[in-house]
Parts: sequence; structure tokens; C-alpha cells
Amino acid sequence: MASTRERRISKELSDLQNDPNSGVSAHPVDNSLLHLKGIFPGPPDTPYAGGNFQVDILIPENYPFKSPVMKFDTKIWHPNVSSVTGAICLDTLGTGWSPVGTIKMALISLRMLLESPNPKDPQDAEVAKMMLEQPEAFAQKAHEWAVKYAGAPRRDTPVHNYQKVAPPPPRADDPARYQGYNKDLIDRFVHMGFDLDAVVEAFNYVGIDRNGGEDYVLEEAYMGDITARLLGEQ
Repeated sequence: MASTRERRISKELSDLQNDPNSGVSAHPVDNSLLHLKGIFPGPPDTPYAGGNFQVDILIPENYPFKSPVMKFDTKIWHPNVSSVTGAICLDTLGTGWSPVGTIKMALISLRMLLESPNPKDPQDAEVAKMMLEQPEAFAQKAHEWAVKYAGAPRRDTPVHNYQKVAPPPPRADDPARYQGYNKDLIDRFVHMGFDLDAVVEAFNYVGIDRNGGEDYVLEEAYMGDITARLLGEQ
């Protein structure tokens, strides 16, 4: 008899299969629902465009109360991914994980990470240093790796919008920016890589209850609607 964890993963995989517009997919390894492979294309207008990236996914015993363990199988030159082991630095797969999270949402967050690298919180310090100090060289090497390891078509000049700028000073949180929503509730999406103001706008658009400023667990349907809004799918 399948465990509760396996039944949940089976449903998540079925939902993924029925949602081709999500841009991500996953399948079991050797018919095991506890070991998966996720696949998604490199985002357009990035050095990774046109490549296909594979991620190894292990489902922990206490899933969904603990995040899936993910690492890139496809070698990638990215500040938030180890260029040696494929280990990933992303809050969504750590302290930012919520029990209503899904494999689909985690893979979408990884795709967003390729679109918006964060060199200020790196997994690979060498890559982050290059991105901050030599953005053109970083984009070229990221593209070369995407061609070599992910099958991306070669371009003479990789498309990117990286600039050599000093990191801005941290901005103190302004409670007014949260518009009455609980900070931790909003920050779960901010930790996925989304802009704070965009998250608040998405909450307002979807009609999320402010719950008196208290934190609470959002239903999965609301999580999906908010994510879709943030990705421009609504």
C-alpha cells in the first residue's frame, strides 16, 4: 500500500502532467515516487536560453513538512548553484519552505533563479564574484556551459541584463509596504526570488485575506494563483 507521502507525490506528478503551461516537468526514477528527475528549459533572454536543465529530486521521509532535496544534474555556471556538485542555494528549499509547497512550485522557483541570479547570497563564490565584477565574462561563460552541458544553441553575444554595479545598501523593511499582510506570509514568496511589492500586488489581485496581520498557511490553490500572477500568467 502506498504511503501518504507517495500518494501526495503521485497527485503532484499527475497535476504537473496536466499543466504543460507550467514550463516544468518531473518523472520518477526506476518507478520510485521518492526519487524524481525534474526538467525545465532555460528562460528566454538569459545566457541559459534554449538549454534543458535536469534536477535530481529526493523526497525526505517527513515531506511535505520538509522540503525536497534538489541538486542540478546538468552542470551550470550560476552564482546560486555549485559549479562542482550542483548544490543549490535557495530559501524555498530551506527555511522558506512551506508544507503547502509542491514539486512544481520548487521547480518554477529554480527556473526563476536562472532568470534572476542572486550573487549577494551565493552557493559558488567564484561565480558570484565574476558576475558582480565582470558581468560580460560571466554571461559568456554561463552561455558556454549552457551550450556544452544543456544543449543550448550557440549565440555570438549571449542576451543578458547584468551590470557591474556596487551592491545597494540593505533597505530597512517598511511595514507600510506589506499593506496589512503578515511579513512572514509575504516573505515566503520574496524568498522564492519575487519582488516584495509584486508579491503584495499579487496578494491583492487574488484577494488574499489579511487575517488581521497574523500569519497563517495559505491553501495550495491560492499559492498557485499567486505564483501564476507573479509569473505573468494571469
